[in-house]
Amino acid sequence: MTDRDVFEYALLRVVPRVERGECFNAGVVVYCRARSFVAARTHLDEAKLTVLDPAADVTGVRAALRAVEGVCLGGDAAGQAARDEPGRRFRWLIAPRSTVVQPGPVHTGLTTDPEAEVERLLDLLVR
Repeated sequence: MTDRDVFEYALLRVVPRVERGECFNAGVVVYCRARSFVAARTHLDEAKLTVLDPAADVTGVRAALRAVEGVCLGGDAAGQAARDEPGRRFRWLIAPRSTVVQPGPVHTGLTTDPEAEVERLLDLLVR
């Protein structure tokens, strides 16, 4: 049997009009401490966004989602979080906030391949 590691994940939700509370999934952030792994993948359904808010800033929402991916990548794309270890970056990304892109609750699982989990969860819960 292959060793499996615990991983944590949170969905990224787009809430076009925070006061209404309507949302849809647009990405996932996965963290695996045992592998020092953190990654995010996003997929913005522009049709859903504009149905919920015809005046939505599609470019701004797309930029916010890309920023989450950048923080996970580290380096220059992570800005001030560039030097933080993966767990700290994950915790910062999943902290509650009242913005158009919000993290959902954290869930856990077991995996042999955290990178594959990112893609699996994106396909299962977002696309």
